[in-house]
Amino acid sequence: MTEQTKTLPQIKGQMFITDGGIETHMIFNEGHDLPHFSVFQLNGSAAGRQAMRDYYHPYIEIAHRAGQGFLFDTNTWRANPDWGALVGYDAAKLRAVNIEAIRFSREVAKDFHAAGVPTVVSGAIGPRRDAWQYDGAMSVDEAMHYHEAQIAAFAEAGADLVTAYTLTNTPEAIGIARLAEAAGLPCVLSFTLETDGRLPGGKALGDAIGEVEAATGGSPAYYMINCVHPIHFASTVRHAGAWVDRIGGLRVNASMKSHAELDESETLDIGDWQDLAQRYQRILPLLPNIRVIGGCCGTDHRHIGAIAHQCLPGYHDHAAPTRSFDHFLHEAVR
Repeated sequence: MTEQTKTLPQIKGQMFITDGGIETHMIFNEGHDLPHFSVFQLNGSAAGRQAMRDYYHPYIEIAHRAGQGFLFDTNTWRANPDWGALVGYDAAKLRAVNIEAIRFSREVAKDFHAAGVPTVVSGAIGPRRDAWQYDGAMSVDEAMHYHEAQIAAFAEAGADLVTAYTLTNTPEAIGIARLAEAAGLPCVLSFTLETDGRLPGGKALGDAIGEVEAATGGSPAYYMINCVHPIHFASTVRHAGAWVDRIGGLRVNASMKSHAELDESETLDIGDWQDLAQRYQRILPLLPNIRVIGGCCGTDHRHIGAIAHQCLPGYHDHAAPTRSFDHFLHEAVR
């Protein structure tokens, strides 16, 4: 663990809420045309930036009611070379996008601060390849070459940390961790899992974490699990070894479907947010060092509101209700 990592409030024990699946929400719920889940394109217009502000607004009250902080992940999961090129963004444009994403998150964070909610801003990194269809792993050196520019942009912009999501293999995770350490940025690594609780390709989660720890000297701040429903990894963490103490965050899917099934779906499966919140509550005792709770594909503020309501003690004690918030909270917990 780096010295910079030790200063993160979630490392010191404070709980942070984060958002749901911004990509699926903006595309399916809001109707934005964002090929390849390239939500970062919204930052390029006034209307898109306003859509982003509107997206975050319900989370202000969720975090405030919970008396917890809020973790901003930038909308840059696809703002890397191969995926950016598919929507017409070259290296210079991507650098600008990643820097601006940190700046924009800081600006929106002021609305949270006005409500007494502390924030942390993380530069979000996505995998080079398709997160749902494993097609082999790159080498550590290849991963470092590929992700270097994005991490450098986040460091230049003053991100508090970087978080790499839906990772499918350990060499890419190791490369990202080494880059972040060299840039002086705390790093979080989040693996996605299949229905058997293993990484795409078959590696056990504990083995993956162990490999990264050994190769990096334990430099990641913590690890996360994302883009999978709790039913698919409950057994994995229930029978885990000491590595489970390194899991610090969850971003779960709304749907119980496999990645292959979701890939074939033409509509968004938002699942049952009350059931999801209850499953979240049951799994948290198995993960004693969880400090970040949020959602991934198919989730939105309704799911996160239900999870916070179900899992965080004293949830109602921190804010008077507002009419708009009560409306979706009623939906989430009925």
